[in-house]
Amino acid sequence: MELPPDSSVRPTVFGPVVIGIAGCTGSGKTTLARELARELDATIFPLDLYYRDLAHLSMAERHHQNFDHPDSLESELFIEHVRSLKQGHTIQRPVYDFAQHTRVPERFDTVAPARYVVVEGILGLHYSDLLPLYDFSIYVNAPADVCLRRRIHRDARERGRTEESVVAQFSATVWPMHELYTIPSQERASIIVQGTEALDWSMELIFKTMKSRGLLDSSPAK
Repeated sequence: MELPPDSSVRPTVFGPVVIGIAGCTGSGKTTLARELARELDATIFPLDLYYRDLAHLSMAERHHQNFDHPDSLESELFIEHVRSLKQGHTIQRPVYDFAQHTRVPERFDTVAPARYVVVEGILGLHYSDLLPLYDFSIYVNAPADVCLRRRIHRDARERGRTEESVVAQFSATVWPMHELYTIPSQERASIIVQGTEALDWSMELIFKTMKSRGLLDSSPAK
């Protein structure tokens, strides 16, 4: 665990507490986000659902887009939605078709804020206008070989991809984009945890730090 120099106690937050989680693909950030959401009974907010609609492109063109670049996400919209959730408002989140790389027309998911809102994505700490909306932020760190191994396992199991295709994409765009945009964003995190450590250990450190800053109403039940 790494903490910034100033880890003094902050006043208790009375509105929704917004927690941002970032980290490279395969680092373990999604697993951590889901566990935090479960423990805190939180609203989970994945940035992956805000990929730009590519319906205006041919399918071949869609497949050649760089989905790891910050411009691939509609940051203006998700920042507006996170701001609305922080203010206690319900939002209409777009539904994204990952197979077609398009938004599903006229379909939205109604998302209401809970006491805690967990925002999660590889670029969750990249966008400057998003950072002031966080009350607490976490960067999940993991070495490239671990991230690649987990990415191969996930894409082969969930998306039917070959190991060769995953490795090629990882080398061509995924890791270069992480080096440019995701890894530097760890400097903006309230705390850094290691994605290779036990999940329970990371959770304990996170809750301990949040409690010290007045961000936990009570200790989550185990």
